[in-house]
Amino acid sequence: MENYLNENFGDVKGKNSSDEALQRWRKLCWLVKNPKRRFRFTANLSKRFEAEAIRRSNQEKFRVAVLVSQAALQFINGLTLSSDYIVPREVQDAGFEICADELASIVEGRDVKKLKIHGGVEGIINKLATSVNNGIPTSNKLLDQRKEIFGINKFAESPARGFWVFVWEALQDMTLMILAVCALVSLLVGITMEGWPKGAHDGLGIVASILLVVFVTATSDYKQSLQFKDLDREKKKITIQVTRNGFRQKISIYDLLPGDIVHLAIGDLVPADGLFVSGFSVLINESSLTGESEPVDVNNDKPFLLSGTKVQDGSCKMLVTTVGMRTQWGKLLATLSEGGDDETPLQVKLNGVATIIGKIGLYFAIVTFAVLVQGLFSRKLQEGSHWSWSGDDAKEILEFFAVAVTIVVVAVPEGLPLAVTLSLAFAMKKMMNDKALVRHLAACETMGSATSICSDKTGTLTTNHMTVVKACICGKIMEVGSSKETSGICSEIPSTGLRILLQSIFNNTGGEIVKNKDGEVEILGSPTETALLEFGLLLGGDFQLERKTLNIVKVEPFNSAKKRMAVLLEVPGVGHRVHCKGASEIILEACDRVIDSNGDIVFIEASRDYLKDTIEQFASEALRTLCLAYMEIENEFSAESLPIKGYTCIGIVGIKDPVRPGVRESVEICRSAGITVRMVTGDNINTAKAIARECGILTSEGIAIEGPVFRETSEEELREIIPKLQVMARSSPMDKHTLVKHLRTTLQEVVAVTGDGTNDAPALHEADIGLAMGIAGTEVAKESADVIILDDNFSTIVTVAKWGRSVYINIQKFVQFQLTVNVVALVVNFSSACLTGNTPLSAVQLLWVNMIMDTLGALALATEPPNDDLMKRSPVGRKGNFISNVMWRNILGQSVYQFVIIWFLQTRGKAFFNLGGANSDLILNTIIFNSFVFCQADS
Repeated sequence: MENYLNENFGDVKGKNSSDEALQRWRKLCWLVKNPKRRFRFTANLSKRFEAEAIRRSNQEKFRVAVLVSQAALQFINGLTLSSDYIVPREVQDAGFEICADELASIVEGRDVKKLKIHGGVEGIINKLATSVNNGIPTSNKLLDQRKEIFGINKFAESPARGFWVFVWEALQDMTLMILAVCALVSLLVGITMEGWPKGAHDGLGIVASILLVVFVTATSDYKQSLQFKDLDREKKKITIQVTRNGFRQKISIYDLLPGDIVHLAIGDLVPADGLFVSGFSVLINESSLTGESEPVDVNNDKPFLLSGTKVQDGSCKMLVTTVGMRTQWGKLLATLSEGGDDETPLQVKLNGVATIIGKIGLYFAIVTFAVLVQGLFSRKLQEGSHWSWSGDDAKEILEFFAVAVTIVVVAVPEGLPLAVTLSLAFAMKKMMNDKALVRHLAACETMGSATSICSDKTGTLTTNHMTVVKACICGKIMEVGSSKETSGICSEIPSTGLRILLQSIFNNTGGEIVKNKDGEVEILGSPTETALLEFGLLLGGDFQLERKTLNIVKVEPFNSAKKRMAVLLEVPGVGHRVHCKGASEIILEACDRVIDSNGDIVFIEASRDYLKDTIEQFASEALRTLCLAYMEIENEFSAESLPIKGYTCIGIVGIKDPVRPGVRESVEICRSAGITVRMVTGDNINTAKAIARECGILTSEGIAIEGPVFRETSEEELREIIPKLQVMARSSPMDKHTLVKHLRTTLQEVVAVTGDGTNDAPALHEADIGLAMGIAGTEVAKESADVIILDDNFSTIVTVAKWGRSVYINIQKFVQFQLTVNVVALVVNFSSACLTGNTPLSAVQLLWVNMIMDTLGALALATEPPNDDLMKRSPVGRKGNFISNVMWRNILGQSVYQFVIIWFLQTRGKAFFNLGGANSDLILNTIIFNSFVFCQADS
C-alpha cells in the first residue's frame, strides 16, 4: 500500500510542488462523491493560472511605465511645464490641494512630468498638508478628513461564507442525492401500499439521516473555515515605523494615510504607494509587480515606491501618497490570493487511500446489490411467481438499491482527506496560542518529521536584549556598568579618542534616539544598535547635537556578506571622514593604525596581537564583539564605494546577549527525540562556541567551523563533516543555504531553519520548513517562512515539533478508527447478503454508522495534545511510512474483534437493549460498537 501511494501520489512535496504534480494526483482521485468538499482547502489551480496571467499582464504595463518615465527624464528638464489640473472643491475644503486619483496616477504611472508640475516631492508634501520632520497631525478630526478624502489602507476581501453555504455544499454529495431520490420513491411507494404513517417510516428515516449527516458535516466545515479566517487575520498583522505629530512610533500598515512619513529599512515591505524623501543606497525588489529580478535604485531622481515591493538594501524616509485599493498591489491582491494553499503530502496520500477504499466499496456495493436481487429472483422462482410482480417487490428492490448506495456512502471515506485539514487547522489554532503562527498547512505535518534544526543564535537562542559590558578603547580594557561607573571610564579615555568614539557611535548607526509621546527618551533600532547607542549616552554623548554638527554624505548599511557598515561624513574644517564598524576580525584586518592610550595615532603592528587576544578573550566570555574604526580622506574621493582598507582602530566593544531560559532543556528534548540542533551564526567562532556549549548544542564529538573554511571544503570532505557539524560561525547567507541543501539532498534529512533577516530568505525557502522570528524578523524573512515564531524563542520551535508529531499520531488514530468501522460494516452486510440473502444493516442504519463514525473521528483528532512523550519517539523523517504495515495489522485485527462484537449485539444483544424497535436497537448497538472501536484506536 505504502509503495503504491508513494509511486502514484508521492510527487507532491511539503512545499514548492509543481502544478503538474498537483494536477496529476487529482486525476487519480476519480471516485469522489463531493468534489467541492474534498478539494475545498486545496489549491484552486484554475484561479492560480488566471492570477498568473493577470500578473504577467500587469508586469508588462509596469515595464512600459518604467520605459516611458526613463524617456521622459531625458526631455523634461528643457521644457516649460504647465498644469491644467483643477483641485476638486471637497479636497480644498478639507485643506488639501491634490486629490487621491491625481496622486495615484503620478506614482502608478511613474509620471515624472506630473510630479514636476506639482512641484516635485516638496510640492506634494505641501499639498498633502504634512511635514517631513513632524508628519501628519493626529487629531481625530484631521485623521477622519484624510480618510474621507484619500481612503484607508485596506484591501477588498471576499466576504465570509455563511453557514448555509456549507449546508448547500454538503448537499452536493452525489450518493446523498441518489439516496434522497430513493427516499422520495420509498415514501411514495410506502404510503401508497401501507398508508400513513406506517408506510413512511423507512423513507422518512433515510431523509432524517441524510439531513443529520449534512448538518453535522456543514457545522464541522463552517467551524473549520472560521479557524482559517482567524489565522489569516493574524498573518496580516504588520507594523511599520512612522513619524506623526513630531514623534516616531509604530502603527499597523492598515492605519497608514496619505501624508504619513514612513521609515523603511532593509527587509521591510513597502506598505503603500509613495515617494522617496531622503535616504541612502536604497534598492527595491519589484519582482512581485514587474517580474524583474534586478533591484531598482530609488533616489531623488527616481523617487517612486510601489506597495508590495521589498527593500533589498539601504534605508529611507517615504511619503505615502496612495493607499488601499487605489494602489496597484491593492488591485492585484484580491485576484492573487484566489490561488489557495498547496495541498500537503498527507492530504494527497489519504486521498489515495480514500480512492482505493472507494473502489473496493463500489465493488462490494455492486456485488451486494446483485446478490440481493438474485436472491429475490430465486425466491420468486421457487414460489412460481416470477411473472407476477407487486409494489412490495418493487419496494424491496428499491431498498436493495438504497443499501448498495449507502454502502458506497459508508465505504468511501470522504472525511478521511478532510480529516487531515481538520487536524492541521486544529493544530494551527492551538500553535497560535503557543506563540507560533503557521502560514502554510503543510508546515504542521512537516515539522513532525523534522530530523535537523539549523538555528540562528541572536534572538532565538539568546534574549536579543543586548548591552555593552566590556570595551577596549584606546588600548585600555574597561568594564561597562551603570552611568556612575561609566563616567569613570570617560576620565581614562583621551579627549580626542572619546570625541571620535562618540562621533562613530552616533553617526555610523541604523538606530535613532528620539522622544516619544510621553516626552521620554527612546532608543530605536536593532538590538546591536540600541546597545551601542545606550553605551554612547552613558559616555555622556548627545545624539541630536552630533547629528546636527556633521553632514552625512553617504551610508553603506550593514551587509551580511561584508559584515560591516560605514558612513561618509562631511566634517567642517577637516574635510571628509569615513566611520566603519562590524565583525572585529574583519575590521581589524582593514586597520593599519590605532589610537593609543595617549590619544595619539600610531601604527597598529605593535598592538595587533594584543587586540586579537582581546577579541578572543571577549569572545570566550560569550560576548559579541564589534570593532569601530575611522579614516580621514581627501576631498577627491568616490562616494560610489567607500574604502575597505587603511582605517584607524578606535576600539573594540563586547556586547552581552544572555541565553534564553529553558533553551538548554529544549535542546536536550530535541536530542532525545532524534533531532539534531545546529547553530549557524555570523559571530566570532569563539563567541559561537561559548554560547553553543552554554545551550548544550556543542558536544565533545561535535565540530565547529567557520564560514570561509566551509566554503573551501570539497564535496567529499563535506559528506564527512556535515553529520558531525554543530556550530558554523562567521557564516554568509549562502553558507547557510549550502548547509541546508546538503542536509536535505545528500543526507536525506528533513530540515527546519530559523532566521530573522533578509539574508536568511534563501535558506528559509530552501528548507523543508522555514521558521522566521516574529519580533526581530524582517517582512522579507516572514514572507519566505512557513511558520512565524511570535516570541522569537527556541522553546517555541520545540513546541511546534511536538504539535507536528501530535498531528501524525492523531491522523493515524483516525485512519485506524475509520477504516476499522468501514471494513466491519462492509463485511457484515456483504457476508450476510451472501449467506442469508438479507442485510442486517438497512440504509438508515448504515447512515447512522457513518454519522457516528465522523463525529467520534473528529473527537479522535483532538485527543492527543503535544507532550514530552511524543518527543521520545524517533522522527518519521523523509523516508518514513505513514500508512505502515503495523497499522494495517491493527485494522484487520480490530475488524475481526469488532465483527464479533457487532454480531453479538445484533443477534443476542436485543435481549439486553430492547428499546421497542429494530431501528432503536441498532442505533444503540451502533453507538456501542463505534465506542469500542474508538477506544481501541485511542489506545
